[in-house]
Amino acid sequence: MDFRTIVGHEDIIKHFKRSIELGKVGHAYIINGEVDSGKKMLAGAFAKTLLCESGGTEPCGTCKSCIQADAESHPDIIKCTHENPNLFSVKEVREQIVGTITTKPYRSKYKVYIVPDAHLMNKEAQNALLKSIEEPPEYAVILLLSANIDKLLPTVISRCMVLNTKPIRERDMLQYLVRDMGLSEDRAYFCLDFAQGNLGKAIRLANNDEYVQVIDSVVSVMKKIHTMDVEDLAWAMSNIEKFKLSIDNYLDLMMMWYRDALMLKVTGQPDKLMFKSEYTTMRKQAGLMSYETIENKIEAIATAKKRLDVNANFDVTMELLLLTLKEN
Repeated sequence: MDFRTIVGHEDIIKHFKRSIELGKVGHAYIINGEVDSGKKMLAGAFAKTLLCESGGTEPCGTCKSCIQADAESHPDIIKCTHENPNLFSVKEVREQIVGTITTKPYRSKYKVYIVPDAHLMNKEAQNALLKSIEEPPEYAVILLLSANIDKLLPTVISRCMVLNTKPIRERDMLQYLVRDMGLSEDRAYFCLDFAQGNLGKAIRLANNDEYVQVIDSVVSVMKKIHTMDVEDLAWAMSNIEKFKLSIDNYLDLMMMWYRDALMLKVTGQPDKLMFKSEYTTMRKQAGLMSYETIENKIEAIATAKKRLDVNANFDVTMELLLLTLKEN
């Protein structure tokens, strides 16, 4: 991975290259953006470039440092981890960052720490990190990757350069999905509508081996959701259970169904719909719901996603969601 292979994020890449060119690399950065928006790719490319033996603004790709970076075995690129999926603990911060940062790089000018899910650090963990950010060794570069910068302490944010990812242009995403991934245009456009400028999200759906089955399942459930009886709800649960491992995609597609309903209610035009083939059903459902009702259903799906993220019971969460969506 290097800057040339990243789609979009030109402003962030330009900033990184300029800082290398001028010899003004910062000691701490926050790369902030939604899940799958490209934060890890940007951090990896920046780290690889900083440590490349050529010293340029693009990694050469052939030196020992680049080879190690590509193999994820470079001793001076530390990718921090956390065992609890919902918490980055103070112990992990102390062991992986605070306790090792004073050890000089093995063979490079820089020692780069990549910290995914920085927003999961609790207050104690962030405070433990503060000294490393306030008084870092001259060789240290800390890259905090966050999906929610509001969860970071103001004292942490103020000591970092904040770089926010932006939605990628549709034409660039389409070119990548069709040319580089070999998708048909119909499938690529569906993934584009689903991802809303997030290439990683589009790729995640495109790479899902159950792509067609997931979409068919969502459509079959959503077409009947408002008229379901007890037996239908049991059928819907059974249907959803089959795609438990793809539940993020499943819930996002359910959310897009209501986004389509909202779009149709506002414009009356089918050309902007993601589920274009379901225009007749969508028009009927949109006519039965108020704007507030649609927004409440979208919020209910978002709440279900949050509950599943913190390991709430799958069956209870989905049953409650289906009951909520059933009501007008």
